[in-house]
Amino acid sequence: MSSSGVVRRGIHYLQKLKAANIPSDLIEKGQNRVIDASLTLIRERAKLKGELVRALGGALASTSLLGVPLGHNSSFLQGPAFAPPRIREAIWCGSTNSATEEGKELNDPRVLTDVGDVPVQEIRDCGVDDDRLMSVISESVKLVMEEDPLRPLVLGGDHSISFPVVRAVSEKLGGPVDILHLDAHPDIYDCFEGNKYSHASSFARIMEGGYARRLLQVGIRSITTEGREQGKRFGVEQYEMRTFSKDCHFLENLKLGEGVKGVYISVDVDCLDPAFAPGVSHIEPGGLSFRDVLNIVHNLEGNLVAADVVEFNPQRDTVDGMTAMVAAKLVRELAAKMSK
Repeated sequence: MSSSGVVRRGIHYLQKLKAANIPSDLIEKGQNRVIDASLTLIRERAKLKGELVRALGGALASTSLLGVPLGHNSSFLQGPAFAPPRIREAIWCGSTNSATEEGKELNDPRVLTDVGDVPVQEIRDCGVDDDRLMSVISESVKLVMEEDPLRPLVLGGDHSISFPVVRAVSEKLGGPVDILHLDAHPDIYDCFEGNKYSHASSFARIMEGGYARRLLQVGIRSITTEGREQGKRFGVEQYEMRTFSKDCHFLENLKLGEGVKGVYISVDVDCLDPAFAPGVSHIEPGGLSFRDVLNIVHNLEGNLVAADVVEFNPQRDTVDGMTAMVAAKLVRELAAKMSK
């Protein structure tokens, strides 16, 4: 049975228990225990990694991976739920060395550590709804940030995870951030298909919450009238692929984060042309090259405080794991950018 099938069965089972007059407080107490256990594991792993980095010394900022294997808010395929372990496997598979393009060594814990995954499916199997699940994700991100100098690099998962992650970063830092969002789609529908947490609505929730001052969306090539109207409503800077040749000089020399709490980068793997990354749910030809993305990231001036890489779908990848390697390279370069 697929993970989504297991989750649906779990939620249905909880509904049947409620219908059978099982006390709701009994179910809620059980859910609380599962959530507490989940947060305790993240807390203790983050504490250990933070202590390690501080003991080594010399790090002002250190990237720490946090997986959020969530796929049920996708409007099409749910394969991104399986992405975090595939990305980790590709990072450390041995087909390349541990150095990033700018010369940082991933084997150094001051550059990259890992605090594991939020157990999304296990939590949902207990009947926990999305309001509460999003709060668990936010709290998990805050637990990483509490262990200075750790900064979270979140592995999705579908793009719905960006909302609770950005919310946590903004709340923890005490103000809005500037966001660089690389994607084929603006993901700014008000409530796509009736789901306020849809992966197609994550940036509407972010902007409504006041968690971002500037939102720059780059790589856009599948946008509806509502997407443009929502962009205007929230003052989003949307850079579509049809004008990329004109915009690329500006986009490869960005300066963000001044006057706010820093910069957040969200990379949807489908920002890339499918020639570079076929393993995505929504294949949109005419996208960015991998070097386009790296030029934008490498040349960005600003204090990168957190990031995510989302929407890699292992179930649509090539047999040799090409897109996993692409996602892993994105993670490697973002980790190098964030660590200092």
